Amino acid sequence: MSRIGKRPVELPSGVEAKLNGQKIEVTGPKGSRSFTATDDVTLAIDDGKVTVTPRGKSKRARQQWGMSRTMVQNLVTGVSTGFRKDLEIQGVGYRAQMQGNVLKLNLGLSHDVDFAVPEGVTITAPKQTEITVEGIDEQVVGQVASNIRDWRRPEPYKGKGIRYKGEFIFRKEGKKK
Repeated sequence: MSRIGKRPVELPSGVEAKLNGQKIEVTGPKGSRSFTATDDVTLAIDDGKVTVTPRGKSKRARQQWGMSRTMVQNLVTGVSTGFRKDLEIQGVGYRAQMQGNVLKLNLGLSHDVDFAVPEGVTITAPKQTEITVEGIDEQVVGQVASNIRDWRRPEPYKGKGIRYKGEFIFRKEGKKK
C-alpha cells in the first residue's frame, strides 16, 4: 500500500487546480503545468487539497497511486516556487559564462563548448565557477543540469570537472613508484 499516495497535496495560496476527467491543470505565479493520470487512479479536488486514490487493488493501481500523487506534488511545487539545480566547476582554467541565450563553457577541451539554453529553463552563471539551472518542470531542470555535467564529469584523482553543489566525489590515490 502506498504511504506517499495517502497524503493529500496541499494547494498553497496563489495556486489553482482544475480537473478535467483524468487531466489536472495547475496554475500559479510561475506558470501553468498539466498532468494526465492513468485510468488506475482517481483524482479529486476539495478544500484546497488534491487527493489521489487507486481504483481497485491491482499491483498497477497501487504503483500508479504513489507516482500520480508525486507528479501532482511536482506540478504544485513547480508553479509556486520552481525547481533549481546548482552546479560548480573545479579545475584550473575551467569557467562558464552566459552570452545571450548560450552558456559558454571552457573545460580544458581543444574548443569552447556552446550550450544552447532550452525552452522553459533559465540558466545563470553568477560566478565563473558556478552555474544555476532553474525552471518549473523538475524533469527538464534535472536533464539540463545532467547534460551540462556530462561535458566534463568530475574525475576521481584530482576532482576536476563539473559537479552538483554538495556532491561528494570519492577520491583515489595515484600510482606509487
